[in-house]
Amino acid sequence: MSGHSKWSQIKRQKGANDAKRGAVFTKVAREISMAARAGGADPDANFKLRLAMEKARAVNMPADNIKRAIERAAGAGDGEQYEEIVYEGYGPGGVAILVEAATDNRNRTAADVRAIFTKAGGQLAGSGAVAWQFVPRGLIGIPRQRHDADEVALLAIDAGADDVDTEGDPIEVFTDPGDLETVRRALEAAGVDVESSELTMHARNTVEVDAAHARQNLRLIEHLEDHDDVQRVTANFEIPDEVFAEAASV
Repeated sequence: MSGHSKWSQIKRQKGANDAKRGAVFTKVAREISMAARAGGADPDANFKLRLAMEKARAVNMPADNIKRAIERAAGAGDGEQYEEIVYEGYGPGGVAILVEAATDNRNRTAADVRAIFTKAGGQLAGSGAVAWQFVPRGLIGIPRQRHDADEVALLAIDAGADDVDTEGDPIEVFTDPGDLETVRRALEAAGVDVESSELTMHARNTVEVDAAHARQNLRLIEHLEDHDDVQRVTANFEIPDEVFAEAASV
């Protein structure tokens, strides 16, 4: 799982930027609404909704906002109807990039995503061009300062996890998507503090790029993530140490 902890640390740093909290709330609210519409409004019976609600609480989203997002999905409001779309493309240096979006206007979003890729020196590709390079995974984050990494790894593997990255902060536990809830509950039952739990995409293999291309790709990803319709961006490149230090300090 080399390199993945660097992504997580940059993600945490960006998530701590309160200036963008409003945009974060908007994205999480869409995720809650789509999960509720697809699987029902009961989080006990809808695993994806429960994950989305946990994500909302992790970013301190008010309970009223969460309730309204669920009500919109249940038809209590006249809110927009969103659909999930995955865009595939290449960043500078041939980096494979997946863009997961939730939109009420696919033509607008496609045009915007294409423009962002082009401006950054990349290109939007057709369906299937890069998706095969990624696999769905369950990902659990454990705060490193509160636990012994080796102990967490043993507990996670015993609970059914596929792999554990103990090098970064947070400690990252990877599972089959269907095992995410089981592993998370087992860790919590063993007294482990779970910082985050989500379904994500993971690169089968990563590619190395030079510092210049790494900076270009990070800027491309940031611009994509800043778009209101984009829920998540996943790429398959390793971040050189010097570039990681720059990004983590921002």
